Amino acid sequence: MSVRDFGATGDGVTLDTAAINRAITATAQAGGGVVEFPAGQYLSHSIRLQSHVELRLEPGATLIAADPPAVGEAGGYDAPEPNDWSEYQDFGHSHWRNSLIWGEGLENVSITGPGRIYGRGLSRGNGRKALPVGETFAGFDPAKPPDVLEADGAFEIVPRPELKPGPFGYPNARDRLADGVGNKAIALKNCRNVVLRDFSILHGGHFGILATGVDNLTIDNLIIDTNRDGMDIDACSNVRIANCSVNSPWDDGICLKSSHALGVARLTKNVTITNCFVSGYDEGTLLDGTRQRKSVQRGGPMGRIKFGTEAGGGFRNITISNCVFEYCRGFALEQVDGGVLEDVAVTNLTMRDIANAPIFIRLGARFRKPDTTSGGWVQRILIDNVVAYNVSADHGIMLMGLPESGGYARAVEDVVLSNIQIHFRGGGTKEQAARVVPEHEKSYPEPYVFGVMPSWGVFARHVSGLVLRGVDLRVMKPDARPAVVLDDVWNSQLLDVQLQGGGIPTWSLTKVSGLKSRNCTSLPDGDREVMGATELR
Repeated sequence: MSVRDFGATGDGVTLDTAAINRAITATAQAGGGVVEFPAGQYLSHSIRLQSHVELRLEPGATLIAADPPAVGEAGGYDAPEPNDWSEYQDFGHSHWRNSLIWGEGLENVSITGPGRIYGRGLSRGNGRKALPVGETFAGFDPAKPPDVLEADGAFEIVPRPELKPGPFGYPNARDRLADGVGNKAIALKNCRNVVLRDFSILHGGHFGILATGVDNLTIDNLIIDTNRDGMDIDACSNVRIANCSVNSPWDDGICLKSSHALGVARLTKNVTITNCFVSGYDEGTLLDGTRQRKSVQRGGPMGRIKFGTEAGGGFRNITISNCVFEYCRGFALEQVDGGVLEDVAVTNLTMRDIANAPIFIRLGARFRKPDTTSGGWVQRILIDNVVAYNVSADHGIMLMGLPESGGYARAVEDVVLSNIQIHFRGGGTKEQAARVVPEHEKSYPEPYVFGVMPSWGVFARHVSGLVLRGVDLRVMKPDARPAVVLDDVWNSQLLDVQLQGGGIPTWSLTKVSGLKSRNCTSLPDGDREVMGATELR
């Protein structure tokens, strides 16, 4: 069935919301089928998916998120549904119906292309509407995310006494968007057998795709060029993400999460991510092919592949292969909410122009999860065949567990990094080499929180069973810091680790025990049982 048969105009001016929803309802009532969008521009508010229905955006078709109503006026996007668990994550993660396309409790649904979804009227999460693609205003600061359209004035906090913020500040008046405002291109909750294939998303709002509690999810051959997260896969299982290009300068590109938004600690598990590209170019410039790099922000462009930060349910059985990072942050594995992060295999990554740690593995103690005092687990991680060039030397590879001082000591365990070559920019100083890095176990898990690290290549603290094998690290200009700092690291192996161009000493080892080294730059071969504090040339 065509949406035009139900009154849609596709003229980009008339609201086609009612016609589109009539077409979906009629198709579902007929037992299922395809709802076609012929070439045209379809302006719409909330589109409600139904089971056994495919939305097909034909060549030349663009589905456009309409502007929300003016302040104080009714209508617009569907109101966000109530959620008793909204204190554990922000408003965007806690609601689904305030979206351009949403579905809940569905089965056998698809959205296919090759058309486009343009979230022109969606909020980025703060304010009624984000600044549209390519638009600026007098005094626009490219170092600040384009949250609020200048014409709307400053974001006004409306008193909401019924919103009682929990321990993490949610829910609250600033976080909650007004009824009628939409902030996601596609939102799916508790669905199964879902296919998203062969279309593009431009300017997707808080999330281009938010999938929560979805089983058997296929995301294939999408191009997402957006102003916040590209896709968040939250508390989902049996997920296949393939052949996607995601550009997201202001937030993460492909992000796995396991929040408490469903009221249960549900694993994100059995996930494959393969043949994907992530970047942090200016929004819109991946789709138009210009790949501009004008916008800046603290910590550099984002656009990466990441697990976390919402992580209370945990992650298990994840494989990532054949992915490319360019002009973005590095690969991040973060478990800070008391869950597990285990059985992860990552192979064949290439990276270029990376703004922070090329590999960041963090076990923390933020604990956005009910009744949680345990430090969680990060264990059995394999990262193999990584090549990275022009990487910021502020952080190097970072592997960080939890200290004994907090009462929840837990090491990052059994991480193997093999066949890795990274070229860092270098330029570190002796003053930076002398820094004592705070634990920051309850802070947001982001490399810049820790400041410039005292090593340029690897910093590992509270780690057990680490293996570095076939690792080649180089700096592109002189760096006065040690290449490697190991602090509270035990039962580990350093095999064929080559370090070029850094300062003296090359290695700084503190509270290291059970260390085996073979064929490593400036580190004698041998098995060492206990080392207190040692610096080696």
